[in-house]
Amino acid sequence: MVDGQRFSFTERTDSFGRSNIMPYLPLTLSNGSLSVEAMALLDTGASVNVLPYEIGVRLGAVWENQTVSIPLTGNLAHSEARGLVLSGTIAPFSPFLLAFAWTQSQDVPVILGHMNFFAEFNVCFYRYDLAFEVFPREK
Repeated sequence: MVDGQRFSFTERTDSFGRSNIMPYLPLTLSNGSLSVEAMALLDTGASVNVLPYEIGVRLGAVWENQTVSIPLTGNLAHSEARGLVLSGTIAPFSPFLLAFAWTQSQDVPVILGHMNFFAEFNVCFYRYDLAFEVFPREK
């Protein structure tokens, strides 16, 4: 079994000034020679990975060139989204492909959901010390 990497939950303040402690993961996203460092929210309730518009643009993606429409639900149901595949890296693991619903919304973090982050990694959440551990799934 491959060793996991442990991360602490991150405290963030929302637009109403409320403090939240959430499982954010440092992630490098790449598209060709372009890369962006991001903090991605692990969301076990999300069906898909979600990428905010600005990050896709910074990675050189062109909205009009993405032809696969991805329906979103919940708070993002009103937002149009298109499919975009990027390379992702979580240190110290090898790069892997991530399929995103790239949304035009600016008010969303990078979200890692079941399709396909949780298909690539197992995650163990530790309640009492507010940490989580990520393990690549064995192929």
